[in-house]
Amino acid sequence: MKYFVSTGEISGDLHLSYLVNAMNKIDNNASFFGVAGKHSKEAGVTVIQDIDELAVMGFWEALKKYKFLKKKLYEYIEFIKKEGIKKVILVDYGGFNLKFMELLKKNIEDIEIYYYIPPKVWVWGEKRVEKLRHVDHIVVIFPWEVDFYKKHGIDVIYYGNPFLDIYKRIDNREEKILLLPGSRKKEVQKLLPIMLEVVEKSVNENFILKLAKSEHLKWMDLDISKYKNLEIIDDLSLKDVVKQSKYAIAASGTVILELALLGLPGVVIYKIDKLSGFIGKHILKLKYVSLPNLALDREVYKELLQGDCNRDNILDAIQNIENNREYFEKQIGEIIEKLGGNNIIEKYAKFFLKGK
Repeated sequence: MKYFVSTGEISGDLHLSYLVNAMNKIDNNASFFGVAGKHSKEAGVTVIQDIDELAVMGFWEALKKYKFLKKKLYEYIEFIKKEGIKKVILVDYGGFNLKFMELLKKNIEDIEIYYYIPPKVWVWGEKRVEKLRHVDHIVVIFPWEVDFYKKHGIDVIYYGNPFLDIYKRIDNREEKILLLPGSRKKEVQKLLPIMLEVVEKSVNENFILKLAKSEHLKWMDLDISKYKNLEIIDDLSLKDVVKQSKYAIAASGTVILELALLGLPGVVIYKIDKLSGFIGKHILKLKYVSLPNLALDREVYKELLQGDCNRDNILDAIQNIENNREYFEKQIGEIIEKLGGNNIIEKYAKFFLKGK
């Protein structure tokens, strides 16, 4: 069976790679083509479009890339027709994949569409849930999403969060502070200078800067060598750097959930352009942006966003973790329990292979 896959960011690419690996173990006749990144490629996906070319950050940047992205949608549809593919797996990346889903339904008969990790309509407004009624299968990874969709009369599949199969709590860790400025250019450019202010102020602490790629430093006009208490790493896994760390300062995103499952407390920071910040402030429906906080409906990971994202606030948040380590360790245990399950990815893989 042939599958077309579509994701747009590193986190979605990771989830897709786990799923493809599991599906291939069960059915070695499955083949995958589509829009993905290096993780999915390693899992066996034939990548016809690399996600690095699609990445956008913020409302204004998305507008600038609109024509390019729309052109790509029609190219993928032609590829699907040519290859006779009848099953499509969409992974996250709602702005792109929702439009892709609409065009697929209009242009190809008998196409079966799975939406794995659908857009967070419970964040951006419930009206968007109507678009998802046209998807054949909605597959979610957070328990509160089941109730949300049920309220709207939509059945979904939920077996647990896949990251619980991948990340296990690490209790014996060292005493460094982990810096994770994100993987996109705008993220690194906005967040890394603030992180380095923290490094400069905290002369008695040792820091690890984990980059997605070492060449990302070229995005910044900085002399990193002057920070004697900072080590730069791009060749170790997240698990390996967590083993060396007592807590983290990290860009908002899926990585916060990964840190929680690995048992590492931390501070969530984020800054985007003013227009995107204004839109987000007036549209977002949630008290929190990070998934561990959403899981417990309380702020376990301090969120410092936009104007609150500055050196002094980060230092205060770090000190609070330092003073209350036992409390934060206990809270993280509750997050892991809330999202619990076993053999989660295998269960999802079997469902995708079974289909209608």
